[in-house]
Amino acid sequence: MKMLSEQAIAAPRQRVWEALNDPQILRASIPGCQSLDKEADDRFTATVVVKAGPIGARFKGAVSLTELDPPSGYTLNFQGSGGIAGSVTGSAKLRLREDGGGTLISYEVDAQVGGRMTQLGGPIIDATAKQLAGKFFSRFGEIVSGAKPAGSAGAQLAASSNSAAAAPGRAAASAPAHPGGLPMAWILATVVAALTGFLVGRGGGNPGSDWAGLAIGLLVIVVAGAAFEYGRRAAAPVVMLDSAGLRRLLEGAKE
Repeated sequence: MKMLSEQAIAAPRQRVWEALNDPQILRASIPGCQSLDKEADDRFTATVVVKAGPIGARFKGAVSLTELDPPSGYTLNFQGSGGIAGSVTGSAKLRLREDGGGTLISYEVDAQVGGRMTQLGGPIIDATAKQLAGKFFSRFGEIVSGAKPAGSAGAQLAASSNSAAAAPGRAAASAPAHPGGLPMAWILATVVAALTGFLVGRGGGNPGSDWAGLAIGLLVIVVAGAAFEYGRRAAAPVVMLDSAGLRRLLEGAKE
């Protein structure tokens, strides 16, 4: 597999050179990279998950740098094994040159793939390599130019989670609160209960019965209020008294 291309980076050449030797930036830029450790100034070890077509594998390998020419470029030699999925060996020549206020990276890759991955055929392997290279340089360029610092993907995910978690709170805050004071329905219920008790007591014909009936009516409303409060706290349904029900209640009391 051979690949030849170039990529513009909106950062000075010295900055790009330093980033190409920074394990943290490379780890954040390489698609599927699980680990990248610097063994020496010119040697790295890495673990990368790669998926090509229907085949996916975890490749563990080593990378060495030769033909070092700071800040103009180097040759990167790599070899990795993905178990039964296959293996990959090869090299990539990177050259950096100033381009206005930025840097133009030219790279030439020559790699050999072995094992089951060879069954995919050249076109699929080439397309996968180009896709991975495009993702690497896109992410690398954002980090080096300062448009997106390393690790910002995790921060964005956390921010999204926080926003989702805060949404119910915002919804609750926007919902109207229960108005304070004595509800109008309970004022009407108190009047009805008192009137009903008074009329029932008067119907008895005994002295003081009307006031006894009034007391009974008030007692009923107190009990009903306690029951309402218990039901509200237990999320029980509340029975509402409409105007028609109030009228039937008054008519029944007069009879």
